[in-house]
Amino acid sequence: MTEKKLKIAMGCDHAGYECKEEVKKILEHNGYDVKDFGTHSVTSVDYPDFVHPVAQTIENKERDYGILICGSGNGVAMTANKYQHVRAALCWKKEIAALARQHNDANIICMPSRYADAEEIKNMVNTFLNTPFEGGRHQNRVNKINKQ
Repeated sequence: MTEKKLKIAMGCDHAGYECKEEVKKILEHNGYDVKDFGTHSVTSVDYPDFVHPVAQTIENKERDYGILICGSGNGVAMTANKYQHVRAALCWKKEIAALARQHNDANIICMPSRYADAEEIKNMVNTFLNTPFEGGRHQNRVNKINKQ
């Protein structure tokens, strides 16, 4: 039986570009199907331009998970969470990334490149992608996230 290759959408602004590139190389090396929505340099850009395509692919179930990186992580998280079926979690250490998956069934991880070094960001991504949702009592809570 063949294991399903996870499909990952990535995006960042100029502050997250270098971290995104490092993470992308590791993911591709490990067999993930990565779609990079940019940015593709350290030239100053507006983060929503790169968040919307990532969030849209999650919303449309074209990709399994999203990875977003900006200076603080806040802007990308706020933008991504405008989508009905996106649960974007702002994470700053791997324990938070694990809880975002276990308890909140997060489908996008948002990280602050100015407050977490590249090694911590790689650890958060690895934890996020390899931690299952626990379901159970958490499922009812997740069901209540979207406005009725």
